[in-house]
Amino acid sequence: MSKYVGVDAGGSKTSVLLADGEKVIARTTGAPGAVRPGRALQAASRIAAAVRRALTEANLLEADVLVVGAAGVGRDPERSELREGLRGERLATRTLVTGDLDIALEAGFGSGPGIVLLSGTGSVAAARTAEGVVHRRGGYGWQMGDEGSGYAIGRAALIAAGRANDGRGAATSLIDALLAQGPAREFAELVRWSSAAEAGEVAALAPLVFSAAAAGDAIARTIVESAAEELAGMVSSLLPLFGGKGRVEVAIAGGNLEPKRGLRAPLLARLRKTARLSIREAPLDPAAGALALARRQS
Repeated sequence: MSKYVGVDAGGSKTSVLLADGEKVIARTTGAPGAVRPGRALQAASRIAAAVRRALTEANLLEADVLVVGAAGVGRDPERSELREGLRGERLATRTLVTGDLDIALEAGFGSGPGIVLLSGTGSVAAARTAEGVVHRRGGYGWQMGDEGSGYAIGRAALIAAGRANDGRGAATSLIDALLAQGPAREFAELVRWSSAAEAGEVAALAPLVFSAAAAGDAIARTIVESAAEELAGMVSSLLPLFGGKGRVEVAIAGGNLEPKRGLRAPLLARLRKTARLSIREAPLDPAAGALALARRQS
């Protein structure tokens, strides 16, 4: 039996599935493996560490095929650099690198049509039409886009806290939440932390916003509702690609859209208002999509 590895390398974590033929024999998670410009080798090292844990768990030195779907490899320089870095790690006889959207589409629809929406550290949506053409919306990174992402939600919370602290904005429990459960214990320390924080660190604040919204904080609720609106808008912008008739299936994935996460319900409520959309409720596992692509290589 051939040994296959599928990897979902995101901004919050790296998920790995190792299979012997059709049977999954190991699952591991590791540090974030998303690629930032000029840092593909760092991402390759993190991904390799997670893959090696899976191989060690299965008493293997390497696999036959490794497919990595990574955030941040939409352009060839980053994709090529990550591929070469992973090949140097000697994890598999054959190594392929593709984008996080590709493995999400595979997990959701195989080679068929549909729309996938991802909200993790970043955000992006993609549609594959019946003709097999893939179109994307968003995914431009934390400076140009990532609306409705964990980063956008975390940054909005920091802005709201700053405005409330000055008296320029409405009072919010987000200040107390950030200081009690976040990266700092004093407001001045939070300011210093925020000026140097990485996108993934800011995105890690999103669960605090979800909790505050669920507890009735109006500012937090507005942040969550705005994020849901942005994500729904990405999906709506893709609908015309499918013509004027027929239902279109939508699958959602990412840490912010997992069951019981605070962004999932308001997003689904918005998507359900569009009659043409058929929403897949089952959680999407992009790593399984990467594994399916790995099997296909043989």
